[in-house]
Formats: sequence, structure tokens, C-alpha cells
Amino acid sequence: MAWHFTAAFMIATCLMLFPRSEQSSQGEVLQQLRKQLEYPRQLDVWNNPNSDPCYTQPTSVVTVACEGNAITELKIIGDRITKPPKFSGYPVSNITLSEAFVLDSFVTTLARLPALHVVILVSLGLWGPLPDKIHRLSSLQVLDLSSNFLYGSIPPKLSAMPKLHTLTLDGNFFNGTVPDWFNLYSNLTVLRLQRNRLKGPIPASIGKATMLSELALAGNSIAGEVPQLGSLNKLEMLDLRDNELDGELPELPTALVTILLSKNSLKGEIPEQFGQLNRLQHLDLSFNFLVGKPPEKLFALPSISYLNLAANMLSGSFSTSLTCSSTLGFVDLSTNQLTGDLPVCLNVNVNNRVVKFDGNCFSDDPEHQHETKYCQQPHKGRGSNKDVGLVVTVVGVVFIVLVLSLILMASNRRSCQRVLAEQQLLQKQMQDNSTSGMSTELLVNARYISQAVKLGTQIMPMYRAFSLEELKEATKSFERSAFLGEGSIGKLYKGKLENGTLIAIRCLALHQRYSIRNLKLRLDLLAKLRHPNLVCLLGHCIDGEVDESSVKRVFLVYEYVPSGTFPSYLSGSSPEKTLNWCERLQVLMNIAKAVHFLHTGIIPGSLYNRLKPSSILLDEQLVAKLSDYGLSIITEEIYKHEAAGEGQRCVEDNGGELENLEDDVLSFGGILLEVLMGPKHHRKDLSVLSELVLSISKQEEREQVLDPVVLSTSSQDSLSMVISITVKCLSVESSARPSIEEVLWNLQYAAQVQAISDGDQRSEVSSQTC
Repeated sequence: MAWHFTAAFMIATCLMLFPRSEQSSQGEVLQQLRKQLEYPRQLDVWNNPNSDPCYTQPTSVVTVACEGNAITELKIIGDRITKPPKFSGYPVSNITLSEAFVLDSFVTTLARLPALHVVILVSLGLWGPLPDKIHRLSSLQVLDLSSNFLYGSIPPKLSAMPKLHTLTLDGNFFNGTVPDWFNLYSNLTVLRLQRNRLKGPIPASIGKATMLSELALAGNSIAGEVPQLGSLNKLEMLDLRDNELDGELPELPTALVTILLSKNSLKGEIPEQFGQLNRLQHLDLSFNFLVGKPPEKLFALPSISYLNLAANMLSGSFSTSLTCSSTLGFVDLSTNQLTGDLPVCLNVNVNNRVVKFDGNCFSDDPEHQHETKYCQQPHKGRGSNKDVGLVVTVVGVVFIVLVLSLILMASNRRSCQRVLAEQQLLQKQMQDNSTSGMSTELLVNARYISQAVKLGTQIMPMYRAFSLEELKEATKSFERSAFLGEGSIGKLYKGKLENGTLIAIRCLALHQRYSIRNLKLRLDLLAKLRHPNLVCLLGHCIDGEVDESSVKRVFLVYEYVPSGTFPSYLSGSSPEKTLNWCERLQVLMNIAKAVHFLHTGIIPGSLYNRLKPSSILLDEQLVAKLSDYGLSIITEEIYKHEAAGEGQRCVEDNGGELENLEDDVLSFGGILLEVLMGPKHHRKDLSVLSELVLSISKQEEREQVLDPVVLSTSSQDSLSMVISITVKCLSVESSARPSIEEVLWNLQYAAQVQAISDGDQRSEVSSQTC
């Protein structure tokens, strides 16, 4: 009996230790991955190698999810978003991972987590050809390696991953052809290969990936015809913009919601079948060589909101009975050869619809139209082989010059007349602003934005519309205990959704009246501003949406950031909470990255964001996030009423006049000043600037002016660099101020200098160094 008891005890012990052993093994794999990624700041949450990775608190940039004891999801979003002007396949200092990084070894390590279903590794500086062994992750369903430096061919072994349904390789340097193995996929629903260097045709096998709902190949050098896609009955989004596609347009699947085919060399007529795409909302066929009369049913599609046919060779006249859908908000027919009268429903005064028709031969607005005979004759340089032959025969020298020009601009392959038309159209767009400061066209176009924004939709909660009843329930009818405060831009409440999610609700009063459609366009644009250092906008609620005339306020629903505002971490009243110099630099770099994204991540950029220290929030890991950004997109009128609220922040110039601090760099200078001096001494006038200038060179002045915590935890070199960039930001002359990108670069350099100094001063660098 004794040996039976011993055997049972040993078996039970092994079973108890097995999960712990598996967790330990997985933890070792994560530590190895962290080492291979050269210890990015985002993975500081893995500092304790003995902790169970399955219980790591997820953040917006790092997530480890488990089922049972096995890791099934790994998401790491880095901050290496800078792309060099040229990349030839070799590592670039401070942009890619170092020369010691080997992608093949990294994938081998990753394959030691066989239960992975989701892998998202974005903006980490990964470089090299993607190895075939990636197929060892046989359980993988989602693979996102966007915004890295991967090159070569897309490995064929990806087709051996039967469960893969989402493949995203945007923003890399893949330079082979588009893969021809889509017929091997039975589950592929999303394929995104945008902004690479892919060439060759789109293979016909794409038509056999019958589960595809999204196909995005924009920004490559793909040539040939658009293949037959009629069998893709679930395809909702097709984006083939900015390639070298030619041939005629095929008939397309009826489930499509978005079709983007602009900036190619497509020819022929627009198929009548396009007038049967009843789910279509957004159609862009601009800058091609399309001819004939556009199908009039396009304008009456039940869901169409955006229709761009500009810069083609469309001709003919519309019937007077042409009807437009009530949802149609933007139409561009510019730079074609259309004649006759403009239909009544395309009148710019109808239903606030934006209609552009310059550069045709319409009888309306003759000042911006050609004479009728212009549209009745063929035009050279717009795809006519006979014209090219005539030019070769009569003007051989000119032909040679054109050939040389085309060789130099092979990536564009645009004719001279087409380029001029594009420039003319863009110039017109820049001049045509609505009374609210931003044209409807820009609002619609702005939903197609940079890679940085698209990352946000993958790693943050889905944006949605909330009902007023939901918000009342979350805040207990906006009772006093939910009230967080009130500023010049509206009241702020804290709430809790039914699923337990904490939210912050900003109530904005609309001093300027918008139509529901215009307001939703603006909210749609604001929703696209997604970045790890921006407080995530979860949704909105329009109060009075049923009756346009009663819309006077809108609620913006944000994630709740629990650890308070940045100024509360600068005060000396709570020493254990006060941030040291390195931590302050980290916060400043986070916010500079957020502002740089707001300026460059979307067109048009959000340039006036009312930056102030109290708008900077910190999460549990002290990651800084900017709140109340981009609100000028909703209403500029709010800021005209600030003087009656908390007041405007101003700087006084030599003449004593006040300059409104709308400029983000100037406002960022104010944040830098408060970081240096502390909130008690925060003043923005020329006397403070003079003190700062003196403090750069005089130690005694520095000790009198600057925050003691800053003085005690910073090196002289690092501190002097930040003081110098602060003075430049606060320059009265706007032309003397640096760009936000330059500010970010200086802060990063100051952090590196500080880290080197900390390493020299301590034999063992602590985790608090920069």
C-alpha cells in the first residue's frame, strides 16, 4: 500500500507543477523576445521575470492574453514610426533595430509560443526578409507586422497557415510581386499590403478568396488590369489607389461599401453595373483616363455620400431629370469634358451639398468653364495612341524629352496634362473652405489618413454612437457625484458603462449650428485620431439628433484615465508622487509624439489643440496621454467664448499687445516652462523668459528660478538642452519657433544625455533612468 500512496503523491505533485513550469517557460520566451527587440520602453512591464505573463495588466501598447495557461495573443506597439528617405535593406541608427538583430532568430523564438492566435508587432523597427518559418505559428488567426522595415518577397509559406483570416503588412518595403496563392486560403477576410514596393499584376487567384471583406493594396507599383472580383460576395472595401493599373473597369461585387481606385491609368467607360451597387457609400475614380458619360444611377444610389470623378476624360451631358440621393454630400466632376446644364440636384445651394465642376464646358458658372468646342475635340496626352504616334512623327525631339521624363518619374507614370490638372484641382481644394474653417471635402477625405492612425483602429476600442439614455445610466442622470469639473469648453463627468468600463464624458455646447450630416463628418474625423499618447475617444452622443434645429450640444465619450493630471505630479506637496527629471522627460516626449501625430498624421492636420499641463493625464504606468485634443474640428466657436470662462493664456510682446496662444509649439513651450519651474512659479511673460536665458549660463540664477526637484535629479547638459528648446518655443516671433518634430528630437536627445550621465554616476543604473 505504501508504494501506491507514494506513486499517487508523485503524480499529483507533477500535475501541480506542470502549469507553473509551462508559465515559467512562456515567461522565458517573452524575456527572450524582449531582449531581441533591444528592450523597448513599452516592455518595461515585463521587468519581473518571475511574474505570470498571463496576469500582466494590458495597456494600449502591450497586451498578453491567455487561454488556460497558454499565451494566445501578443500585441506590442512600438514608437519607431520614422521612415528614412531611403532604405536599402541595412539597419538605420535610431530608426530600425541594430545590426545585431536577426529576424530569423526572432521568428524562431516567437514560434515557441505555439498557441498564439493573434500577433501584432507594429512600429518596432523589425528589419530583414520575413522568413518562411513564420508558418510554424500554425494556430495564428491575425498577423499584423505593419510599419516596420521588412523587405523581399512575401513568403509563400504564409499560405500554409489555414486559420489565418487577417494579414496586415502595411508600411513595409516588400518589393516582390503580389502573392499568387490566395486560392489556398479558405478563411482570409482582411488583406492589407499598402505602402510597400510591390509590382506586377494583381493575380487572378484573388478572386478565389471568397471570404475577403477588405482588400487594400494602395501605394505600390502594381500594374496590369483590375482582375474579375465578382465572386467576392463579401467584399466591402476595395482600395487600389496610387498604383499603375490600366485597362478597363470590371464589374464589381454588390456588397462593396468603399471603392478607391484613384491615381491609376484606368480607361474605358464606367460600367453601368456601378449604378446597382446599392450599399456603396464612397467612390473615388479620380485621376484616371475614363471616358464617356457617367452612369446617372451613381448619383441616386441609396447610401452614396462621396463621389469623386475628377480629372478624367468624361464627356456628354446629364439629363434634366437626374436625381441625387439624400445622403450624397460631396461630388467632384472637375477637369473633364462634360457639357450642357448642371442638373438641379447638383446645384451647390441644394441641401448643403458640396459640388465641384470647374474645368468642364457646363453652361453654369462660365467663368470657370471652357468653351463648348474644347469639350468636342480630342485632347492630346490623355491616353490616345494616335496622338502619341503623331507626336513621334512630327516632333521627335519633344518625344525623346517626354520619354526621359517618364523614366525619371516611372513611379507616377502620369502625363504632363494630367499632372497639371491634379495641381489645379488641389490648389482649388486648398482655397475652397467652408465658413467654419474646414471644407466638407477635407472632412470626407481626411478619413483616409496615415498609418499611425490606422494602427489605432486595430489596438483600441471600437468607436460607436452612444444614446443619451446610456450616458444617463452611466452617470446616474449626471448626478453631482459624477461631476468632475467644468472649463471653458464644457462640463466633464465620470461614468461607468453596463459592462464595467469607466468613461469620461465631455459635454460641448455648440455655439455654431451644423447640419446633422456635417456634424457627423466632423465627429468621424475626430474619431480617426488614434494614438497611444492620446486619450482614446470611444464615441459620441448628439443630443437632439432627430430634429436638426434642436442640436445644441454633443457628448464626447473618452476612456477614463485614472491617475490624475500632470501638474499634480510636479508639486512638491507630495514628495513620493513628484516626478523626477527622467520621468518628466518621458512625459514630455510622449506628449510631443502625440502633438506631432496630430500635426502630420492626418490631412488637414489638427494644429490648434489648446495644449496645457492640465490636459495631460497619466495612466497607471505613468504613460502620458493628451486630452481635449482636436476639438476645433467640432466647433471653432467654443474658443471665442473662452474669455468668459477660465481665460486665455497670453504672452505679451514688446508692444504690449496680447497674442492668442493657439500655436501648439508656443503652448508646448508653456508646458516645458511649468516642468522646469514648477506650477507655483508658472508665468508666461518676458521677465520669465529673461530669467530662463540667464539660467542657461549662470548656476546661481538657475538655482533661484528652477524647480528644486529638477535641479537635484538632472544633469547640467540635459537640463541646458531643455531650457534652450523652451526659450525657442516661447519666442514671440512665430518664425523663430521650432517645429514640433524638432522639439521631440531635442527632448529625445536630452533623455539620452541624461541616461549617459546616470550611467556614469551610478555603478548600477536604476529602472528610473531615462
